[in-house]
Amino acid sequence: MKSSPNKLTVPLETGAVATTALVYAAPGHDSTPSTTFILGHGAGAGQQSAFMTGFAQALAALGLDVVTFNFPYTEQRRRIPDRGPVLEACFRSVIDAVRADRRPSRLFIGGKSMGGRIATQLAAIDTSLAIDGLVLLGYPLHPPGKPNERRDKHFTSIGRPMLFIQGSRDAFGSPAELSPALQGLQPPPTIYVVDGGDHSFKVPKKDPQVQAAVYHDVQRTIVQWISEF
Repeated sequence: MKSSPNKLTVPLETGAVATTALVYAAPGHDSTPSTTFILGHGAGAGQQSAFMTGFAQALAALGLDVVTFNFPYTEQRRRIPDRGPVLEACFRSVIDAVRADRRPSRLFIGGKSMGGRIATQLAAIDTSLAIDGLVLLGYPLHPPGKPNERRDKHFTSIGRPMLFIQGSRDAFGSPAELSPALQGLQPPPTIYVVDGGDHSFKVPKKDPQVQAAVYHDVQRTIVQWISEF
């Protein structure tokens, strides 16, 4: 039986009163400083989506503390995402709250699609931000069908270890499109390709066991990569 995540109220400086972060602590980590991963959600679904809760629970079971949260527009049940500065300010507030409450030994940030993009923008804006690396799940390099509208100009300013998990069929940017944007970055980023995966790493074969194995491989890759730093 999976335990329920703990709630952490995060005050915001964006006009919203607060957002509620959910802390999925790994077994035995309830009060022990440990490695923590803050996972931001994508544009179309909040922290309670099946993808977010499934990944948070699985990563915690593998020994990694995970924190999810809702951006203001999701918390307020609006459909259109807030502008970049509001999203970035929210992410920064969550980082500050997690550091104060959890006092992690190491801290990684990232997210699914838009959540990962906002994490990279925040890291690029503030090179003194105290994080140990970024994990990007389906980085949205460009909108579907618009390969020239790229979201990679800020990569050279990030300067932290980065892990990109990218489906080979991702309409927001295939691994082949993403790889040139990562050339020459320091430290060198890592790309893990989900063979046959789409933007959410779903594979064409409609078999729950096959899909679960794909997700498990991604989750183990994240934990292993983080353990190397």
